[in-house]
Amino acid sequence: MAEPHFDTNAPHHRQVRNKRKTPTIAIVILMLVAVAAAYMGGLITGGGLDSALWRIRGQKDLDLAKVQDTYRALKNNYDGDLDTAKLIEGASRGMVEAVGDDYTVFMNGEEATEFDNSLTGNIGGGIGVEIGIRNDVPTAVRVLQDNPAQKAGVMVNDIIAQVNGEDTLDQSVNDIVTKIRGEEGTTVKLTVLRNGELKEFNITRAIVTNPSAYGEVRGTVGIMTITRFDQDTGSLARAVANDFKRQNVTGVVLDLRGNGGGYVNAAQSVAGIWLDNQVVVTERSGGRVTDELRSSSNPILEGVPTIVLVNESSASASEIVAGALHDYDAASLLGTTTFGKGSVQKLVNLKDDAVLKVTIARWYTPKGLNISEKGIDPDKHVERTADDVNASRDPQLDSALGSLQ
Repeated sequence: MAEPHFDTNAPHHRQVRNKRKTPTIAIVILMLVAVAAAYMGGLITGGGLDSALWRIRGQKDLDLAKVQDTYRALKNNYDGDLDTAKLIEGASRGMVEAVGDDYTVFMNGEEATEFDNSLTGNIGGGIGVEIGIRNDVPTAVRVLQDNPAQKAGVMVNDIIAQVNGEDTLDQSVNDIVTKIRGEEGTTVKLTVLRNGELKEFNITRAIVTNPSAYGEVRGTVGIMTITRFDQDTGSLARAVANDFKRQNVTGVVLDLRGNGGGYVNAAQSVAGIWLDNQVVVTERSGGRVTDELRSSSNPILEGVPTIVLVNESSASASEIVAGALHDYDAASLLGTTTFGKGSVQKLVNLKDDAVLKVTIARWYTPKGLNISEKGIDPDKHVERTADDVNASRDPQLDSALGSLQ
């Protein structure tokens, strides 16, 4: 692959309203922790919109005369001061939004820096909770084990009602995240709504670490959990696989639940733990195959019975891995239907530190399936409810372990 592409489920700073379902991680992956896919090694730089997007697509420059007409009318009639920098940014943002693709997004310099920091984990103090918009209110969609929020008693599905006494129900995820973040050792007061009852927590912020891949062995079965696909995921996952091999596991559970995606080539690397020099995914643009990614030739776990856990928040790179292993009969899938994101994005640097995240291709599984809007159906459908999560029950994992032991 000539260049690693960024393939995450979440558009920047807005909620995705999927036609089939509302995802738990399709919101901006806010991350008070490093739970998103890192992309720094895969940035594609460009001098600006003319030298990047339009040349990529082979299109002529836009005729912006109408935009100038609008600006002149505004300038000649508006009773107040005009910030031309904001007007230019607004025009750029509006043009990108007019494309109508949830994954093609304009970010100004500040947003791009925040995006970078959240995806690389460079976010300072946090509490270890992931927040998304559910039923139009900010909600805890993941609470990391052994981190401040979990230790304080915050649970999945808690509605974030206030931060430091300030109402948050009508605020954006990013505004709420900004209020929760702070220096390590300082305290944030979180008020949540749970089953109609308000609960308050005084939580001391800490540096939250969350590796993208880790493992454990239960009995004779290895459990590999991958939370995102970043530049370290391939090596971390391979180290876990080697440890499984040393412990002579007889089966493996690959947990991709809640994994919103990341690097395409990280997915390629992970698939290579099971597949021997096989096509993992093809990319097509305009119906034409533009790239074909193959796995490595060192499949540590080849032939080891494997079950992949997926849910409605397993997206992008997660679906690439699940689809490839399933197509080659290297694993069966258990859980619920995946999110359904079959497109690939890359990042283009613009002027004034702005960044364009733009869809450049559609990806297909080895058997030629594009899962956009549909997702991948598991071989065995098993639900895990929010009540299960809060009660530390995991019927999906239990079912997988029961099948492998």
